[in-house]
Amino acid sequence: MAKLVSGTYAQALFDAAMESGPARAGELMEEILGIRKILEQNPGFDSLMKHPAIPKQEKVRVVKDVFFGRISDELERFLEIIVSKERYRDLDAIFTCYIDKVKEQRRIGVACVTTAVELTVGQKNAVEARLLETSGCREMEMHYSVEPDIIGGMIIRMNGRVVDSSIRTKLDGLTKQLLQIQLG
Repeated sequence: MAKLVSGTYAQALFDAAMESGPARAGELMEEILGIRKILEQNPGFDSLMKHPAIPKQEKVRVVKDVFFGRISDELERFLEIIVSKERYRDLDAIFTCYIDKVKEQRRIGVACVTTAVELTVGQKNAVEARLLETSGCREMEMHYSVEPDIIGGMIIRMNGRVVDSSIRTKLDGLTKQLLQIQLG
């Protein structure tokens, strides 16, 4: 349900931004990234906005006081709507969905690559080039992590898909096959 709600609000903001053109959608994304950073640095604001004893009218006033003149009118009004509809708890998910929509519109792929050892710059460039070649994306946002447990190979997560060519997965598959042969 939360994903549906966040997707709906993000889509509404995205559609409103796109009425002014793709550049406006990108500008709002930059503003959102800035707001996220500010909210991370001020956990007290988050606690205030989520406190059940504070009336939503007071929370809307706080949003106006804090953000008026500091962010675009469009985004300020959006935040006021989120707060007045008591959806502030979903704000981070809404922002994430919005950013994903802008990246999709710009054909920016996001890939998470897990390897057993740190890749060299050349290896990272090769992985990125291969993903650009096969994905149809114009640009890639790469996230790398190291997990020695996978022994070798790599796991790539992109657009809800997973390509797992790790040695650990291959060994697990081989173990299952051997167990089936022994049981059969």
